[in-house]
Amino acid sequence: MRLLTFVSPDGPRAGTFVSDGTIMAIRDLVPGGPIDMLRLIEQFDGFRKGIQDAAARAHGGLDPSKTELLAPIPLPRRNVFCVGWNYSEHFQEGATFRAGKGTPGQQEIPEYPALFSKNPATVTGPESNVLFPAPHSEQLDWEVELAVIVGRPGRDITEADAMDHVLGYTCANDVSVRDVQRRHGGQWFKGKNFDTHLPMGPWIVTADQLDPSALRVRTRVNGTTKQDSNTKFMVFKIPRLVSEFSAGCRLQPGDIMITGTPEGVGFARKPPEFMKPGDVVEVEIDGIGTLNQAYNSLTGKMRIFAQYVFSRSGPMGSGATPLGIFVRSDDSHDRANLGYTILALRLGRRAHAHDLSRLSVSL
Repeated sequence: MRLLTFVSPDGPRAGTFVSDGTIMAIRDLVPGGPIDMLRLIEQFDGFRKGIQDAAARAHGGLDPSKTELLAPIPLPRRNVFCVGWNYSEHFQEGATFRAGKGTPGQQEIPEYPALFSKNPATVTGPESNVLFPAPHSEQLDWEVELAVIVGRPGRDITEADAMDHVLGYTCANDVSVRDVQRRHGGQWFKGKNFDTHLPMGPWIVTADQLDPSALRVRTRVNGTTKQDSNTKFMVFKIPRLVSEFSAGCRLQPGDIMITGTPEGVGFARKPPEFMKPGDVVEVEIDGIGTLNQAYNSLTGKMRIFAQYVFSRSGPMGSGATPLGIFVRSDDSHDRANLGYTILALRLGRRAHAHDLSRLSVSL
């Protein structure tokens, strides 16, 4: 089953594909069904069969080619769990780069996975724009990654039991600001946490439909392949990662883990390559997506654009008061994502679909 979040006439809704390849909201398929993806994941065991049966009969939903998709989980309840150095060839290209700079650092794959996180504001949808990090940096890099969605809660989960806690999988691009990533004492957090720097989607493929152990993963920049590898080359497999993240930390339904990237990133190329405003990046993972023309190559695309902030005095970072952001897009998808962000700031908590009626801002 493929689960997604789309923009309906009534606002964002959790949905799925039905018998004729169109999209319908879960609430329209199953009476009393959850409206948003986090609630759907929390209640999925109870609704799974009803959704499957109803979707097999239903038809006449929204045309996928004319429907705006958000990230499957548009605003996670907490940080996304991340793994670094999880493909041996990617680790080696980084080690070679560090040695060439005279800062060798870690030269052997560690015994335990390198873990960090990305905050919820980094998450954006499969066709959304991604903010270019100027004036802070121009070293914007790509990283295709398989994302794991947690379905069942648990703490101290063993590797033997780990896959029972996985709901499904989606595509992710761990967009990284490389010079910022390196400047904070070896901590990657800041360079990995710029707003919109985790495109995800286009949907979640449930675990019963996909074996994650040998999936081809690719990145293309402006049509040119930059990364092309396979999840079978992961150093730390998904059961180990679930066990590590859950050690002393209770995983919750809807938690997200991204599992590392293979070789081919921009900073390690000779000469280094970084994304520029106007570039189009595609990340592709076999088995995720493909029933509609908009995503018939299994890809999620992101368009890089610049951020402009108007302030009362001086540029951002100099004590100025931000008055607004100009987004170069007339895309309703972008406006929906921005609406969620503004509303969450106003409410002081995570915004839900039913909160949208409280939003009064021109987007």
